[in-house]
Amino acid sequence: MSYRLDQGISPTESYSGQGDAASFKNRSRRPCDSCRRRKSRCELVDGATPCVLCRFHRQECTFKEDPQPRKRKAASLSEEETNNTNSSRDSLRRPPQVSSDKGWIPRHSFLDVAHRPSHQIRQDPPIDDYANLKGPSLLKKTLGLQNHRHSRFIGSTSEYEQTLLELDAYNDKDEVPIGVSALRKVNATDAFILTPDEGTRNHEDEIVDLDAIEMIVAPHGQALIHLYFRIVHPSFPILHKKVFLEKYQRTHREFSPPLLAAVYILALNWWSYSSDLALLPKPDVPKLEKLAFKTVNDIIHRPKLSTIQAGLLLLQRPEGDSWALTSQLVGLGQDLGLHLDCSNWRVPAWERGLRKRLAWALFMQDKWGSLVHGRPSHIATTDWEVQPLSESDFPESAADEDDEDGSTEVEKGRTLFCEMITLTEILAVILSNFYTLKAEQDIRMHAQDGVRWILEKAKPSQLALKTWFAQMPAILKMENVAMRKLSSTGYLHLGYYAVEITLHRRIIRSLSLLDDPSLISICRNAARARLVSAMDFVQGLRPEHLQSFWYSASKYCFALIGSFVSLLWVTAQEKEEAEFYKAKLEEYRWTLRLSSKSADFLERAISMLAISTGVLVKAIPDKSNAEFAAARMRNPTKPQAMSTRAHAFPDSRSHTQSAPTNEYSESESYEGQTTEHTPDIGETPEHSATNEDFIPDHLWFANAAQLNDISAVYGESSAAGMDHDFMSMPGIGQVGDGYDFQAFGGHERPSGSGDVE
Repeated sequence: MSYRLDQGISPTESYSGQGDAASFKNRSRRPCDSCRRRKSRCELVDGATPCVLCRFHRQECTFKEDPQPRKRKAASLSEEETNNTNSSRDSLRRPPQVSSDKGWIPRHSFLDVAHRPSHQIRQDPPIDDYANLKGPSLLKKTLGLQNHRHSRFIGSTSEYEQTLLELDAYNDKDEVPIGVSALRKVNATDAFILTPDEGTRNHEDEIVDLDAIEMIVAPHGQALIHLYFRIVHPSFPILHKKVFLEKYQRTHREFSPPLLAAVYILALNWWSYSSDLALLPKPDVPKLEKLAFKTVNDIIHRPKLSTIQAGLLLLQRPEGDSWALTSQLVGLGQDLGLHLDCSNWRVPAWERGLRKRLAWALFMQDKWGSLVHGRPSHIATTDWEVQPLSESDFPESAADEDDEDGSTEVEKGRTLFCEMITLTEILAVILSNFYTLKAEQDIRMHAQDGVRWILEKAKPSQLALKTWFAQMPAILKMENVAMRKLSSTGYLHLGYYAVEITLHRRIIRSLSLLDDPSLISICRNAARARLVSAMDFVQGLRPEHLQSFWYSASKYCFALIGSFVSLLWVTAQEKEEAEFYKAKLEEYRWTLRLSSKSADFLERAISMLAISTGVLVKAIPDKSNAEFAAARMRNPTKPQAMSTRAHAFPDSRSHTQSAPTNEYSESESYEGQTTEHTPDIGETPEHSATNEDFIPDHLWFANAAQLNDISAVYGESSAAGMDHDFMSMPGIGQVGDGYDFQAFGGHERPSGSGDVE
């Protein structure tokens, strides 16, 4: 009996409960040809072929080849050679190689197990020290994922004198024992203190917690991991797939409990995307979440890279919402040295790449959390040395892509991740320039300069957005959706609109009666155009977008669009304009309700929008808002004339600001500005308080905002009216070390320093 390559088999069929293991243990039988080549245990169910591995890999099970002569074992592979061993997919689908005396044999059918009252889980003890592993392993020289010790970076002002750390006192492992702990040096100046996990909070409960997590999903653990790496991981690559699968192949007990739970929790969102799981009852998600958050509070006392991974994944849940957890993760990341340049550290190359991906994921979580929660950022440019990502920092390629329907494209996911980082750096500059307490103070100080001061200050960020959008790789365009594949590009485009709206909110809030009426009209028309584009984007989302993985901030960004409508409504001075925005808000709510049928996470956006605007907008008068708007704009120098709800975002400049967009945008809040005369529309801030003639082309925003064609706003980069003199105006400024947006091209936008070996 042979199996065709297209013959399906459940990933869950590779595990079983306890059975008649003894009968197999005592049976003397030659292995099949495939198992012999793999040097794997050849197991038959009821003595019939094909064997379990051949059935699992859907290949013919033969006994034709003669046994090969025994050879002496070669020295273990190096960490880099191990990277090129068995493919990730084979690792995922291969059953754990445990001895039969532990009672693990292949089961007859996953349906048989599904009907059992309880499910057995593996009892294999975890590896204590990866350095003692026999044979090849990626984990032998790891710093941040050791199983028995955790590390903390030694800062320059700590009790350890940095000069003493430079002395040559280290052994061949770059360590100096200090009692039960040790110092580990990673380069000439940077070192970590390694401390045993034993004795930390609830460490003795870790195996019990891991078994409880695995029992909740048993016997579907492997199927859920398969789902996670099919759908979530390509667009949010903060795990190392081969490392994860290597550990899971041995035992689930090698993981950090909240990380294992988080992978299962996210994968459960796509339960129906597995033909083997769709008709079965789902595991208890609330129980998993309870264990995940309970164990997070334990492992922060022994931080590892897996701690950051677990926290970030838990924040990606559809209902994930915790600025406090984000703040904790930033602090733990600094403990682990994630804010540093690890390019020349003496750690495995795969770990350097993982550290960089994790660092940028943490950077994004901090900045987007700062935006959507209205809180100060915790990451400052002055303490950020992480190099841009390069292709070598991503271990997976198109060859690792899963062909199953509903999977996510690996190459697209990698490019998406890098582009989101770039967009986040632009957001960081905007938050720093317009939403910190210092920025709010500066805006009040320049109130007499008129809104042009805001517009000029926003120009570098707007040009960066314009360039970012213009240079977006074609693979990330919304219309670029592969057949029967999910596409997460929606969260990137939504993020772009959220950043644009953040600029517009600042401008609209800052308008005052001191500004020229024509300029006020231009600003409001530009905001209206941006709103219409954002709403068109939401209406155009396809099921392939809605049912894919969405970044944690997305639900808030959907709600921000509705909040922006309410801002334009309440500040409208004409009844006709107010009615337009009132209708738009209802239209947008209806769009979200319809889309939520294909994406459950949108229910959260609908709820947030209802809470934030549902009651307050009822106070907007049915008649003209002119009196309210005029009163708000009358005296911009007083605090009450400005947004009292303005975000107090931190001084969080991202170390790069060059990025593109082909849309004009402004700032998120408008504080009114005064001018001594009535300036012409195109006047620059430098001229706004004088009687000099203005040069229309010098005001980037005025030129862009004169367009009435919405397609031009979101069309070709040259179509937005941005190709005038202001494009060559000096003073945009140099952005600090970070992504070189102008140098990026094609699908490989992140390049430059920071390549791993």
